[in-house]
Amino acid sequence: MAVKKKNASSKKNAASKKAKASTTKKKVSKKVTKKKKLTKSLAKKKTRSSKTKNKGEEPVVVDGVDYSNPLSVRKVFLKGMRIHGNEEKKRIAIDMLERYTGHSFEDFQKQVILTNFHYYVERFNGLLEDSHYTQGSAFKAASSKKAQVTIIEFGVGSAMAALIGELLAVIQPKAVLFLGLCGAVHPSLKVGDFILPIASVRAEGVTRHFLPPQVPALPTFKVQKFVSQILVEHGYEYRTGTIHSTDFRFWEFDEKFKMNLVEERVLAVEMETAALFTTCFVSKVNIGALLLVSDCPMKPGGIKTKKSAKTVFKKYTDIHIELGIEAMADIADRGENIRHYHW
Repeated sequence: MAVKKKNASSKKNAASKKAKASTTKKKVSKKVTKKKKLTKSLAKKKTRSSKTKNKGEEPVVVDGVDYSNPLSVRKVFLKGMRIHGNEEKKRIAIDMLERYTGHSFEDFQKQVILTNFHYYVERFNGLLEDSHYTQGSAFKAASSKKAQVTIIEFGVGSAMAALIGELLAVIQPKAVLFLGLCGAVHPSLKVGDFILPIASVRAEGVTRHFLPPQVPALPTFKVQKFVSQILVEHGYEYRTGTIHSTDFRFWEFDEKFKMNLVEERVLAVEMETAALFTTCFVSKVNIGALLLVSDCPMKPGGIKTKKSAKTVFKKYTDIHIELGIEAMADIADRGENIRHYHW
């Protein structure tokens, strides 16, 4: 009787194990089937994707722009931020330029001189008999149709420099020249020396709105070449190198700032070139700069004062403005291209 019970129990256990094995086998089978289906589905997608790539997706082209290409869309966005690519901004810029300078749009010439100081405008008026002078709400301007040159006194600092750099785009000038003053950093420089900057350190706060920080602020080579020729023809020596452009005034009393200037190996420091070079570059405006050393703040007693400033203006600025007018008038007369490529 005990043996029968034992055999029955063994049969029951064997049946149970068989049932469990069958269930496990079904589950594994289902998983394998599911995996095969998923693999097959992915393979189909891959094949479809490959076919699409081979055939090429139909581009979404509107007004010559491929909107299915993210790079093309980005370019359109950036162009829309600039005056040359935004008709509404251009309209407002023309209105602003006329209001700020007092000039009519037709008065502006294709060669433009920029300055921070009113004396340069006065001297321009004295040198050119047909000079037409106006004063607007923020700037002062004068134009000579005979010399084909306009001069604009736009104020001081990087913010005003960036503003005039953008506004000039509506004129579509052939060349722009900034006649600025700077403080010498390199010990070999002295008051009255000329500098043709080849680059400017973007240490101010406005250019980040126009270009990524790693992009250098550079002048237009051909403009600098013309100015260089004029200087050489007149027998004036000049230096070339990098300028530090800052919006920090009274830096002369900050030892850390001065140490940084030395480590950068810059020739001089000023406040406008980086903003002008950057905004003019993105606005398709050809620009150069001829800087005049007006003081030597790194040397004892070298900081500019009211008395020393008068000496600088009396002795050197006439030469500065005369060289600027000659360079711009020369560019107008020669009729050469300043830019040899198109954006």
